[in-house]
Amino acid sequence: MERAVRGYSRKVTSQDHSATETGARGIPPRGMTAMGVFLFFGATMALLAGTTLVLPGTVLDRVWVLNTRAYAQLAPLGRAVGSLFLLLSAALAAAGTGWFRRRAWGWWLTVAIIATQICGDLVNAFLGDFLRGGVGVVIAGGLFFYLISPPVRTSFGVGAQPIPR
Repeated sequence: MERAVRGYSRKVTSQDHSATETGARGIPPRGMTAMGVFLFFGATMALLAGTTLVLPGTVLDRVWVLNTRAYAQLAPLGRAVGSLFLLLSAALAAAGTGWFRRRAWGWWLTVAIIATQICGDLVNAFLGDFLRGGVGVVIAGGLFFYLISPPVRTSFGVGAQPIPR
């Protein structure tokens, strides 16, 4: 029995759709919730950093006591860098939303953000900050390999299309 499936240009001839739907509707892989929370946490931190750089002199400036080195490097750049942090916050929030809704674009955006983080950590390592850069590459690399694992990709319908017979 043939039936048309929305979003596909060909008809599906089998009634057994479990191979394509299990990841999207079944039990999610471990770490899915943690990754989504991580994205929203990052969005919150980027929002805080961006706000304090765009609007200096508020009570929020006290949060920089946690990372005085970063503040010393970022404060002179002020609004320009603050605006980039606000843009990063929006991207992370969008990725988190797409992640929790299991949208393919949310997966792609998350992969792009983590890949960018890996590149930044590599640059830090090559510029001499071996400890931070190296640790960052290891952590972001682990997240990247988690993101591209088949169970996670299948949960988002990325690369989960069945092979035509």
